[in-house]
Amino acid sequence: MTQPLPQEFRRCIVLALMLALVPAVHAATPPAAPAAPAAPAAPAATPAATASAPLAAPAVGTMAPAFRLQDQNGDWHALSDYRGKWVVLYFYPKDKTSGCTTQACELRDNIFAFRKIGATILGISVDDVASHKEFAEMHTLPFTILADSTKKTATDYGVLVKMMVVFEVAQRDTFIIDPDGRIAQHWAKVNPQGHSEMVLKELAELQAKAAAVPAKKAG
Repeated sequence: MTQPLPQEFRRCIVLALMLALVPAVHAATPPAAPAAPAAPAAPAATPAATASAPLAAPAVGTMAPAFRLQDQNGDWHALSDYRGKWVVLYFYPKDKTSGCTTQACELRDNIFAFRKIGATILGISVDDVASHKEFAEMHTLPFTILADSTKKTATDYGVLVKMMVVFEVAQRDTFIIDPDGRIAQHWAKVNPQGHSEMVLKELAELQAKAAAVPAKKAG
């Protein structure tokens, strides 16, 4: 008959088995990933850089912003060259697009009416000289169109806008500048169709008012 093991001996066997299992458990358990280093403290917040907002369009009665730009032939024109004359300064988005073509061709078709009242037409877009030359020749434009490739003039007149978040163009705005170089009228976001006739009518009214002022002073 087998004698039972002494209690003390049984304790030793259990302890030995437990100690033998410890390395096996450690081997089966993958080591814990090392703790990620603490993120460096964020630097002190600095004021966010804000994109400069477009300038507001010059108000009626104020001096028109000066400019010096090249036309479709590469010749330079400054606004000061036209002091003493009525100027129709029209900004448009893009050469050879439908609305801009309609607007340019209507002004072309009324060119003799504008010349009769002593008004000069100047078109401006952010296209380059080569694009202007092709556009002017394509539609036989009898007036000057100026290349604002740097977009400075469009910015100064408050008409530079961003399209589809990726590119900037001049908004379709028209200014009438009087012989003293002041803004006499401003239309924003004009409809190209019929705009030429509207400008002619407004010019006639402005010129009539201007002519009446000296007469009143003389009286």
